Order: sequence, then structure tokens, then C-alpha cells
Amino acid sequence: MPDRPTDVMIFAAGFGTRMRPLTDSTPKPLIQVGGQSLLDHTVGLIKDAGLTPSVVNAHYLSDQIEAHFENDPHTRVITEQVILDTGGGLKNAATWLSGDVVITTNADNIWAQGNPFITIAHHWTPDAPACLLCAHKDQVHGRDGPGDFELHHDGRLTRGGDFVFLGVQIIDKRLVTAVPQDVFSLNVVWDDLIKQGKLFGAVFDGVWCDVGRPENIELAAQILDQGRV
Repeated sequence: MPDRPTDVMIFAAGFGTRMRPLTDSTPKPLIQVGGQSLLDHTVGLIKDAGLTPSVVNAHYLSDQIEAHFENDPHTRVITEQVILDTGGGLKNAATWLSGDVVITTNADNIWAQGNPFITIAHHWTPDAPACLLCAHKDQVHGRDGPGDFELHHDGRLTRGGDFVFLGVQIIDKRLVTAVPQDVFSLNVVWDDLIKQGKLFGAVFDGVWCDVGRPENIELAAQILDQGRV
């Protein structure tokens, strides 16, 4: 039975095309919201949950991500020569993440009135190969469109419902190391788990904002201010 995860991988390799022109010279995870980078907001929540931001992957403007962590002895930046996507990125970093089960997160979200890493760790059970943190599409900010998953009463996820994946999950990294390709999305793993009835979800009751576009920066800053009240 796997131990509870202590290591976190942060996905920070993308081009941030929706955030242009701000990302023409700055990688999206280093965009400032409320006086702090998106990456540092994420790292702060990870540490507050008693976890370690062990690995950050980088590609676009990777020198800036590397410089950001140059004085952090606990975090390894893995620079990808080509974009490996989420599944390939985790597979590439697997040897640097202790234990079989790890937490992964995006670095372009703002959270308030709760810690997503505490929530996902509380809901995860060792018999769940992957557990995704979700919220109802009507409860999220900065994101339009349909949901990603249906969350069933027993906690299982299937495709096509009203729940949105919030970018944080706990997953058995052996699921990605078993994939023969080097470049692939985690959706490949999730779809296989759905077929087996083994993809699970947990609900975040706090506030979440997608900061994928420039117009969402002010919205995210307001959410942070409200969360401090």
C-alpha cells in the first residue's frame, strides 16, 4: 500500500500563448498577481500544506524559471528540450520524485479560502490510482465553457459532466512510466483509468481562478484580497 505523497511536481513548461503579450518576455508562472508571481503563490500553498515542491519542469524561457529557484536547495528544475506535455513531463521527472505516489499541479491558478493540497491529501485514499481535484463549473472563476468530468456519488469520475479539473491531482507515477511514448498528455492515463472505473475526484470548496488570460489577472487579485479579509 503506497505511503501518502510528500513530493509535488509543478508544471511550468508551457508557452503561455493565451497570456500574450505578457508572456513574450516572461514565462506565465512568473507573471505577477497581487505582488507575487503565480509560481510563488503555488509554492507557498505547497509549503503551507507541509509538502515539498520537489520538481518544476521548464521549457519556454527556462532560464528565468531556473534563476527563480537557484537558491532553493529543495527544488530541482528540469528543463525539457522539447515540450513533453503533462504525462511526458511527469514521466521524465519521475526518478526525482520520492515514493510511488506524487502530487502534481499547474502554476497558473489562484486559490483562496482553502488550500488545494490539504484538500486533495485529505480526500485521497491508497486504493485510488489517481485523484483529481475538481469544482462545479458554476463555482470557478476566469473560465468559461462546459465541465470536464461527471463526479459520481462513489467518488469516481467519468467524462462529460459539470465538474472542472482544477489542475491538482495525486497520481501513482508508475502509471506514466509504463506509457511507452515520451510525449503524451495525462489524459491518456486518465482515460484508461476511467475504463477501469479507477479515476477518482475530490471537491474543492474554496475559491479558484484560472489566470490563463491577461484580463483574469485583476480578477485573481481581487479574489486574493477577498480571501485575506
